[in-house]
Amino acid sequence: MEFVELIKTPKVDGVVLHRPLCPRIEGTLCVTGHHLILSSRQKNAEELWLLHSGVDSIEKKFVGSMGYLTVKCKDFRIIRLDIPGMEECLNIASSIEVLSSLDTITLTYPFFFRPMFDVIEDGWQAFPPETEFGRLSGEDWRISYVNKEYKVCPSYPSAVVVPKSIDDTTLAKSAAFRQGGRFPVLSYFHAANGTSILRSSQPLTGPNGRRCKSDEQLLNATLRPGKRGYIIDTRAPNVAANAKARGGGVEPEVHYPQWRRIHKPIERWNALQDSLVRLVEACQDPNSSMDKWLSKLEASNWLTHVKDILTTACLAAQCIDREGASVLVHGSEGIDTTLQVTSLTQIILNPDCRTVRGFEALVEREWLQAGHPFADRCAKSAHSTSKQKFEAPVFLLFLDCVLQVYQQFPCSFEFNEQFLVLLFEHSYASQFGTFLCNNESDRKKVKLQTKTVSLWSYVNSPEMLRTYLNPLYEPNNGVVWPSVAPQSLQLWSGLFLRWETNKSAEDAAWQEVIHIRHHNKELKSKVTKLRRQLEELQREARDANLLEE
Repeated sequence: MEFVELIKTPKVDGVVLHRPLCPRIEGTLCVTGHHLILSSRQKNAEELWLLHSGVDSIEKKFVGSMGYLTVKCKDFRIIRLDIPGMEECLNIASSIEVLSSLDTITLTYPFFFRPMFDVIEDGWQAFPPETEFGRLSGEDWRISYVNKEYKVCPSYPSAVVVPKSIDDTTLAKSAAFRQGGRFPVLSYFHAANGTSILRSSQPLTGPNGRRCKSDEQLLNATLRPGKRGYIIDTRAPNVAANAKARGGGVEPEVHYPQWRRIHKPIERWNALQDSLVRLVEACQDPNSSMDKWLSKLEASNWLTHVKDILTTACLAAQCIDREGASVLVHGSEGIDTTLQVTSLTQIILNPDCRTVRGFEALVEREWLQAGHPFADRCAKSAHSTSKQKFEAPVFLLFLDCVLQVYQQFPCSFEFNEQFLVLLFEHSYASQFGTFLCNNESDRKKVKLQTKTVSLWSYVNSPEMLRTYLNPLYEPNNGVVWPSVAPQSLQLWSGLFLRWETNKSAEDAAWQEVIHIRHHNKELKSKVTKLRRQLEELQREARDANLLEE
């Protein structure tokens, strides 16, 4: 298919662009295979370059011969285009609608993008599983390639970490007993006391109480002698019971006596998508009174979802760090709420995950390689008018939870808020291939590593990395315990209100902070240098008997 077939009107002159917090500009609108571009001859006018894949929905309106397009983007931005000519307006709207929802992944922009920056490090090779898990796991664990053909579990990566005492045959039998083949694998090893976090999907016990001794053996092998473990089920008890009637279920205590089950319900799918829609609507309502705004914010339930995830992650961290007990986390499929909890728990426990590279490795390990279906979940955002299928802001909720911890411990994170915003934006629409597809198997089929550029190649380039560093960072090797009290949780204004409020004053303040920190670092360096010089002079004076001992 040629893109030219989908573009009926490639260019229109005299188009007026209205966008948040910017003056209106008039110029030429161009539609390409991947971008909507508006360029102007006005002095100091900033061009618009909008990826078609970043468009969530389009609304059309006509007054006489003028057409008005309201383009609502996946990053919550709303722009308006005043287009002379009804036919031209209809053609452009039609082209954007088709080009923003291409079915063939190899026609999307990441497969055509060529970087304008020097690729110093190939992001696709930055976090190989062997290196990462070798660094994070203990001597009682091994890397298994039982899934190298993706037949045991289509959504798992080819390499997983499992107990050294368990062979691949046992793993395969356990996989047959878990939904989607997602058998228990290592998520995190807490070196301080030898405990671990595991993740999986629900067991297929079914209404007849089916049993799998290989699965029991696998789970028990993760426990230290004489120790018990906790199973944190992210479903409500009644939901788990209903799943049992449909072939799913829970680990019965009679067969898993060393494990205690705790239910910590976390919403998923439609409830989350509806919550995001209501939150964004509230944030973009310019006519809300204070009472109405607070009422809409509460009705969205967004911060309730944030609180639920934080509370569950804190529980898992307490089991690991304070009780010295290993934890298995799962819901139904093990690809949504499970990953939110396991990854956020590592943010709390592991200081390495609070660095730039450590957080990148966490996203790679716990989301991309672990099989979170980004292509399904991030297909649409808050403005979509199409019927929901599998869309849900699961990853965005995780980022919001990280932001809450960051706000409570602003000196314990090497990266800043803009880094989290960047990851949100690229998970929904990007020129990079990192967040494409649903799992490692799908990515290999379309040869993402050779056909596209990794987001990590861009972020880790020295000139860009500086943009995402936190000037207040002071390494903290301890565990951070976030408060989940309602008054401790805040709306992420830097994301949800960034198109509604001017943040230039805040940005200027941060630049001043960076300047002060840099100046302070220089002064400390000078003090250290002067102290060395003083010690040298004192030593020379003593050697010359000019100073008394």
